[in-house]
Amino acid sequence: MAITNFIPTIWSENLYTELDKQYIAVKNCNREFEGDIKNCGSTVKICGVGDISVLDYTKNTDLSAPEELSENERNLVIDQAKCFNFQIDDIDRAQSVPGLMNAAMKVAANALSNAADSYVYSLYGEAGKMIYNPEPTTENIIDTLLSARKELYKNNVTDSSDVIFEVSPDVAELIIKAKINLATDNGATLENGCIGSVAGCKIYVSNNIMQLEEDGEFRHMCIARTKRAVAFAEQLSEINAYRPEKRFADAVKGLHLYGAKVVYPKEMVALNITLA
Repeated sequence: MAITNFIPTIWSENLYTELDKQYIAVKNCNREFEGDIKNCGSTVKICGVGDISVLDYTKNTDLSAPEELSENERNLVIDQAKCFNFQIDDIDRAQSVPGLMNAAMKVAANALSNAADSYVYSLYGEAGKMIYNPEPTTENIIDTLLSARKELYKNNVTDSSDVIFEVSPDVAELIIKAKINLATDNGATLENGCIGSVAGCKIYVSNNIMQLEEDGEFRHMCIARTKRAVAFAEQLSEINAYRPEKRFADAVKGLHLYGAKVVYPKEMVALNITLA
């Protein structure tokens, strides 16, 4: 890719596409909001509607005056700013196969997606409920998942297709070894990170799940949630190609702005699973 052929809009779209392919945590967030992300510190408005009362109806009786709907508006602050800045030497480009810059951009997208997923998973402490499993085994790991599903049922989350489990690779190994019949239709197996489902809820595996070390043990902070429990907004605010002044090379730098917020904590359960 010559520096003169660089079109920022096209490369931004390509980078967005690569990010979407790599995302796991972000992919399962609510990402539709109003607002214009211009820089770090920008605010995106998350609008919703408050509760609506259900009343008894009596035939041939006038209804009471309609209640005014209360707006449920929250702000999502874009407080995360990550960047990349790499160069490809002219000699390396001349000696390489075509597509070296494209491959480098894919690697950059992978690094950005890991950072964003890790940030989303760091919000586990804002879940409305936490379930502990201090001694997970193949015999009880599924019970832990089902306990989380029960908590979501208690909060009127009835659509299992809208619920996901997100676990670390070590916890995923226990689930697979549990010898249960994981439902793995073709659609599920094609999704990045999905290994099947339990009780109608898809299970995703991510190496970005938070792990907290304490006395030689690791607490894997896995998550069960609906797809609207966490809000996420992002913007590739800058992506530029340039020639470094002191190098014979093409370089690309980019700025990724984003933020995430738990907006429905009752629809999110943290699973504190301790492994040696």
